[in-house]
Amino acid sequence: MSLSDTTHDEVEVAEAPAAVRRVLLVWDAPNLDMGLGAILGGRPTAAYRPRFDALGRWLLARTAELSGGSAQRVEPEATVFTNIAPGTADVVRPWVEALRNVGYAVFAKPKIDEDSDVDADMLAHIEQRNRGGGLAGIMVASADGQAFREPLERLAAAGVPAQVLGFREHASWAVTSDTLEFIDLEDIPGVFREPLPRVSLDSLPDEGAWLQPFRPLSALLTSRPAQGVA
Repeated sequence: MSLSDTTHDEVEVAEAPAAVRRVLLVWDAPNLDMGLGAILGGRPTAAYRPRFDALGRWLLARTAELSGGSAQRVEPEATVFTNIAPGTADVVRPWVEALRNVGYAVFAKPKIDEDSDVDADMLAHIEQRNRGGGLAGIMVASADGQAFREPLERLAAAGVPAQVLGFREHASWAVTSDTLEFIDLEDIPGVFREPLPRVSLDSLPDEGAWLQPFRPLSALLTSRPAQGVA
């Protein structure tokens, strides 16, 4: 076989349609933890922790909806991306094992410094699954418009149903998008056991309300200069 024949065969393999198309859920744990903490004003209690079993059932229903009429097999894939800070492995392990037991794949990465986030890993996984037309749908649970807005809009423009899951207070870029569908996590049945104590600038009580910081003030000691407030 000549080199040109080999190259042609490789191109044909690369362009062949995927045997299985996926409805992919990507959960950005660091971003959503920060957003939920801002809404609650602290770490969530059991009543306010997201129920991933309920989210999984919603994903299964969404997959069944998107697979209607498809000639290819369509399967759901639930993924959670998270950072593990030094010394927290024993604390985080039960949560990771519970996720895996429900049916989620977990990508865990050490939190070594400020550049150790999982944004690039999430985008790489989305791209890998989309290669060769392998995505039947994409849901990203995050408020990080800087990382996800353009990639998701490109997928939507290519015909892949794209949804953003999160909190409306922190994802205005998705709420107002003409191409992306936004779903508030609290609107998915069963994801939260109790209503979240939400306060926004659009729905302030007459007596006023505290809006808690997104991060501790001490984070300024390690933040990049560009993250300052003008």
